Amino acid sequence: MNILVAAVGKAKPGAERELFESYAARLPWRVDLKEIEIKKEAAVNVRRAREGEALLGAVPEGARIIALDERGKSETSEAFAKRLGRWRDDGVRGVAFLIGGADGLDESVRKRADATLSFGALTWPHMLVRALLAEQLYRAHTILTGHPYHRS
Repeated sequence: MNILVAAVGKAKPGAERELFESYAARLPWRVDLKEIEIKKEAAVNVRRAREGEALLGAVPEGARIIALDERGKSETSEAFAKRLGRWRDDGVRGVAFLIGGADGLDESVRKRADATLSFGALTWPHMLVRALLAEQLYRAHTILTGHPYHRS
């Protein structure tokens, strides 16, 4: 299964980027990071719509889409792993995780998503969400393979 993380903004070298790369490197799945940059001059609604178009445009044909959004469903690591395992077992070739910018995701992204996921009620910096996602993908892999990393 191939994983795409399409995210608004370009991560600078530093802790968040290193943490994302560290967890992504542990996965048996191919993980690609596609960074989307839209000029800041546009009005918020226009910029968010352009970001949404670019995020959706990055999704490979046939990939399942998970939008990461504070209004999404919060689920356990086990439920997240089960969803990924089910898709893997059903022959889904790709999963695209879409992360908006500082102004959030455009409604078009949420409507198109197969699932909308939240990492809790707190608001997280969008650069840190990448690292949180990579860790949860690694945790899901360890749950699916019976590795002791995840202790419930």
